Amino acid sequence: MYPSLSGFPLRPSRVHEVCGAGATTFAAICAAQDSGPVLWVRPAWSVEILNPQGLCRFFDPARLLLAQAPSHEDALAVTEEALRDGSVPLVITEITRPLDLRQGRRLQLAAKAGGTTGLCLIPEGMGSNAAETRWRVSPCAAPLSMDSTRMRWEIIKNKSGTPENWEVLWDDTTNRLHVVSPARVGSGSSGAPG
Repeated sequence: MYPSLSGFPLRPSRVHEVCGAGATTFAAICAAQDSGPVLWVRPAWSVEILNPQGLCRFFDPARLLLAQAPSHEDALAVTEEALRDGSVPLVITEITRPLDLRQGRRLQLAAKAGGTTGLCLIPEGMGSNAAETRWRVSPCAAPLSMDSTRMRWEIIKNKSGTPENWEVLWDDTTNRLHVVSPARVGSGSSGAPG
């Protein structure tokens, strides 16, 4: 679907992670890749509210199942069961504490068993060694004539490839993601080491 964007759409039957200011938008774009229901697991104590109507530019909010978990452990339990069950093609979970290797592995095994894709929204600098990929999503400067949703997507961890980055733009008119590789600085270029 996006030949110049390796790693996206996310590899199914695996759990991935995303951090950064654009993590919620990344999750919404992931949900737009399929027409099935989306389970979004959130901490019940969070002061931020996920407004399903805010997601309608990416996918029909009627597809959204929202779970409010009373604790970190409950959020992981709901996520694991949903991944293993396989009834929901995408499970998005907001993680507030670091996952140890055992917890990350349990989520990976559940995703594999259910054939479900998992996406954990994590704070910057936190992540599980078990994650298939880890993305950092942040806004980037765009000309005034462009949409304000231009973002930089970076794969900062990739078990089956190399770290890469792109500039992307969601087009509300076509409901498609436009990908533009940023200029790379190579060895021997001005400003590059070597």
